[in-house]
Amino acid sequence: MTATDHRPAKASSGERVADWFDGRLGVYALGRRYLRKVFPDHWSFLLGEICLYSFVVLILTGVYLTLFFHASMNEVTYHGGYVPLNGIRMSEAYASTLHISFDVRGGLLVRQLHHWAALVFLAAMLTHMMRHFFTGSFRRPREVNWVFGWTLLLLGLFEGLFGYSLPDDLLSGTGLRFVDGAILSVPVVGTYLSFFLFGGEFPGHDIVARFYSLHILLIPGIMAALVVAHLILVVYHKHTQFAGPGKTERNVVGTPFLPVYLAKAGGFFFLVFGVLALISAVATINPVWSYGPYRADQVSTGAQPDWYLGFAEGLVRVMPGWEISVAGHTLVLGVLIPIVVFPLLLVAIGVYPFIESWVTGDRREHHLLDRPRNRPVRTSIGAAWISLYLILLAGGGNDIVATRFHLSINTVTWAVRISLFVVPAVVFVVTRRICLGLQLRDRELVAHGRATGVVTRLPHGEYVEVHRPLGPAELHTLTEHEHRDRSDHRDLQTADPQPALDGARVPARHEEPQP
Repeated sequence: MTATDHRPAKASSGERVADWFDGRLGVYALGRRYLRKVFPDHWSFLLGEICLYSFVVLILTGVYLTLFFHASMNEVTYHGGYVPLNGIRMSEAYASTLHISFDVRGGLLVRQLHHWAALVFLAAMLTHMMRHFFTGSFRRPREVNWVFGWTLLLLGLFEGLFGYSLPDDLLSGTGLRFVDGAILSVPVVGTYLSFFLFGGEFPGHDIVARFYSLHILLIPGIMAALVVAHLILVVYHKHTQFAGPGKTERNVVGTPFLPVYLAKAGGFFFLVFGVLALISAVATINPVWSYGPYRADQVSTGAQPDWYLGFAEGLVRVMPGWEISVAGHTLVLGVLIPIVVFPLLLVAIGVYPFIESWVTGDRREHHLLDRPRNRPVRTSIGAAWISLYLILLAGGGNDIVATRFHLSINTVTWAVRISLFVVPAVVFVVTRRICLGLQLRDRELVAHGRATGVVTRLPHGEYVEVHRPLGPAELHTLTEHEHRDRSDHRDLQTADPQPALDGARVPARHEEPQP
């Protein structure tokens, strides 16, 4: 044997590159720690992924659209692929939107994909937050992450407003006229704010360029940073999970990130992308060529904002046209009150975790999710808020409702006004009673088992229905919240991370200890 036989084999180029990165970034340690991170299995966790993937689609399609869009209100004479508008004077913004729709290869598909992705992003985000609300996952230590998500929702509302205002068509211009009226109703400084925003008397010449900068730079940058921070906190705090056998406050049961969850997430991304592309290809949205260019002396018939801002318009439409004079200033309460109530409805969502913690005095950490029926007050509050939102959404389209159902618009408006105070209260009471009824049903199941439909006769002549006792897993799911409510923080910290049911350890596919 020669001396050269004892020399170590020369590392491959891939190993050398990996060693180079590990020496500077510590990728091996990060990989060992996070590539096997556990993700619980439940369909509701996909809502957050839909938000993330829709956001990615928005970024990709937005970059493509910026290559062709001209954010200018300078007037030009249109000569393009849409013949009915040839020879019409319009802004460069509107002309470039028509150019994207009819003259750029794939432009209309990308435009519609961008718009549909925005609607799905906001819908998924609202649904995702409601899932967190009803299951109580916003509690300590996740209050900050809840605020991050709420801020993303708030920014998404305004990002959508800025986005569909850019084409400078008659529909978006009508929406901006609404925004201008709301700003002008602000006491004392309303006129100054309007002149500052629009660069002069409405509609001015700067609003599209200013919204464009906000739409493609400032707000997306903030939202991207919040998404990253949101995901970092998800990794740091570990995932929440629904109660079940083998699941405690101190572990996470599910599948590892690599390779199982990564494969699922990758496939789900392309599924979301594909569904959005299919919808965009077959369902027209925001056909700006049908509305025509914006003119200040015209209003688009049946003008409605996108669904996520419909409740804001509903607040204004159902409000009586009250005006008062104070110190020589006219206060338009019919607009001022709604623009004050609008942020309050949103702020109520953002601060709710802190209010609940203060009212209940609960300062414990929570990593197991609640069943909504086991928190009847919180569930009732959420249901009442949703009913309030839907009523205001209907109020925002009171003219559409009146014409479609052949009703008086005054009848529809007064119905919305009354429902605004009555329906949320009724929904709160009914939802609470339903939750309490479901709790009683769970108690009966635990005490007597599940009915089998088999009737038997006892020796003394009585007929009874045979009940099948619940299995250990189902019993654990139905009774776990009662045990957790009786426990204090010390019990949670010292609890065995591997509980036993009926003397036997419940097997779990994969567990990640909670730090």
